[in-house]
Amino acid sequence: MSESIQPAAETPTAAKPDFKPDYNYKIVKQFTIMTVVWGVVGMAVGVLIAAQLAWPQLNFDLPWISFGRLRPLHTNAVIFAFGGCALFACSLFVVQRTCQTRLISDRLASFVFWGWQLVILLAAISLPLGYTSGKEYAELEWPIDILITIVWVGYAIVFFGTIVKRRTSHIYVANWFFGAFIITVAVLHIVNSMAIPVTATKSYSVFAGTIDAMVQWWYGHNAVGFFLTAGFLGIMYYFVPKQAERPVYSYRLSIVHFWALISIYIWAGPHHLHYTALPDWAQSLGMIMSLILLAPSWGGMINGIMTLSGAWNKLRTDPVLRFLIVSLSFYGMSTFEGPMMSIKSVNALSHYTDWTIGHVHSGALGWVAMVSIGAVYHLVPVIFAQPAMYSVAWINIHFWLSTIGTVLYISSMWVNGLMQGLMWRAYNADGTLTYSFIESVQASYPGYVCRFIGGAIFFAGMVLMAYNVWKTITQPSDQGASRLDNTYTKPAAQGV
Repeated sequence: MSESIQPAAETPTAAKPDFKPDYNYKIVKQFTIMTVVWGVVGMAVGVLIAAQLAWPQLNFDLPWISFGRLRPLHTNAVIFAFGGCALFACSLFVVQRTCQTRLISDRLASFVFWGWQLVILLAAISLPLGYTSGKEYAELEWPIDILITIVWVGYAIVFFGTIVKRRTSHIYVANWFFGAFIITVAVLHIVNSMAIPVTATKSYSVFAGTIDAMVQWWYGHNAVGFFLTAGFLGIMYYFVPKQAERPVYSYRLSIVHFWALISIYIWAGPHHLHYTALPDWAQSLGMIMSLILLAPSWGGMINGIMTLSGAWNKLRTDPVLRFLIVSLSFYGMSTFEGPMMSIKSVNALSHYTDWTIGHVHSGALGWVAMVSIGAVYHLVPVIFAQPAMYSVAWINIHFWLSTIGTVLYISSMWVNGLMQGLMWRAYNADGTLTYSFIESVQASYPGYVCRFIGGAIFFAGMVLMAYNVWKTITQPSDQGASRLDNTYTKPAAQGV
């Protein structure tokens, strides 16, 4: 299986050996820095609301910092601010390097950066003030939704326009994943955000009742599937081979992975609506497609991990590579757990419990955050013309903080979730409930404290990363120019 289909000739340098592409690294630098900034901010909010669940007095009876308002701020900050900036930075870097050409428009790229930061700022203001549509991962009100659409169209033009003007005949597989993520997220956002405005800060969905729920979870699950999965698989398919200095294990498998994933993922949303008013056939379809989804997901995980074939020893000395490979392990675990939780009998126990929170964060912290962190550690020395990160030892410490924090977080939520599900379904002989709801809340307290500790440990790693990045950027770069040499030489990993 170690075959690797060689892409077609990728560069005109055969005819022009002195060819040196001129890349736009300014936009990559901007998004990379904001990835780190929003990562620290978003996870700080996450630690605060985790503490509020354990110690509710930390709400201070202030509506602006209550759990109900900060929770959507946290999800938007880590998904769309931290994760979004990582995707922008990596995709705009990868598309230039693999297409051997500069972005089609520097001005439009700059508009995308500042437009996206404005979206994040408006979210940070509006959500604590209580302005929300009430839709999961789509809480922002209609004026901000319009701004998101405009910025996203600009991003699509920059990305696909750069591919059109490429100097290579081959389109590397990472760009296929980025392209699918851009197109699908646009469709999801536009359809789910269709609303009738009643004021400048309030609107109502054009859909109603069960249809609204179905559209929301068609959006919600595929925001996970394409924003948090397809996009970050694009990151994986570039940075794992690059950091390992090995070709992709199987280029054929990467293509199969792409088409299988995008064909199946779009149907999995109804598993969020088991035992609701949604027609049973739709619930069952969502469950079946979720189970089928296990195959392409694990195919991608295996492809990424097996890229280290012949280079496993690098894991001993390269903490950046450890971030990337361990993220794939969490990806495999999450994409096994998700289909299992979509089975109706399992869902009857897990739904509405902290088990779901554990599942989400095994993907969010273990997969999305760790692959983003690995990519940032790879990117920063390259785009800032430094020979290496300021401290490799700090990267190693960060790796262990992230791993330990994630394991503490998700294991505490798994235990809480199983306990809650079993307590809620326990009946006495006369048919009355054995436990009251408040008893399940009290029993969850140790898990909430453990979750807070795990989140705080992960957050400490992010702070250390921010300082390491800052020191790397500001240190003298006597040797850095060699890292930024644009002379094209065919690397070990195809297409990169």
